[in-house]
Amino acid sequence: MKYLLSLAILLPLSVFAQPINTMNNPNQPGYQIPSQQRMQTQMLNQQSQRKGMLNQQLQTQTRMQQQHLESQINNNSQRMLDSQPGMLDNSREQMLPNNSGSMLHPSNTPQPNIPLKTMSP
Repeated sequence: MKYLLSLAILLPLSVFAQPINTMNNPNQPGYQIPSQQRMQTQMLNQQSQRKGMLNQQLQTQTRMQQQHLESQINNNSQRMLDSQPGMLDNSREQMLPNNSGSMLHPSNTPQPNIPLKTMSP
């Protein structure tokens, strides 16, 4: 009778017992050693961080290449414009000083007398 009474008292308490963890059983398929699992998680985190860093470096490198190409295109375009006859870019012209006076009003400085050659037919 005492046996039944103690069984009746302990039976409801067994409901609160911790269930058997089948994932922590080395004999079950798919079992992973906890230290290996931690190491694998750490490696996956490092791999993810490296991937992020490489993506950032790739974006920076791509942006720099794009800026360099745009600069080359602009320089080449300007060279093409500068080489066109009759196409003057006033913003890039350099004015030379005119110390001898205006060409419309020559200075009083005597000019050398150079005879002109005439061509005969």
